[in-house]
Amino acid sequence: MINGKQRAFLRGKANGLETIFQIGKGGINENLLKQIEDALEARELVKARVLENSGLTARETGDEIAEKIGADCVCAIGTRFTLYKESNKHKNYSLMIKTL
Repeated sequence: MINGKQRAFLRGKANGLETIFQIGKGGINENLLKQIEDALEARELVKARVLENSGLTARETGDEIAEKIGADCVCAIGTRFTLYKESNKHKNYSLMIKTL
């Protein structure tokens, strides 16, 4: 679980990230969860977009995915949301997060 200062720090880092996942009418399935989990292991911070035909909001989708894979939903703005999960091998932000 991350606190408010850590969330703000990660939100700032996520600003420049490209959206690498799109959730559409297929919704959240096991394949999508596996891909997001692999991306989080490699990057620790990923941004995704919810398409209008999915029937879900970005906040709902981000929270549901975060709960299922043990990550944190950093923020949800409009149709995009950002997820963070500390990596076991590729630690990019974890040292900075712990010092805040």
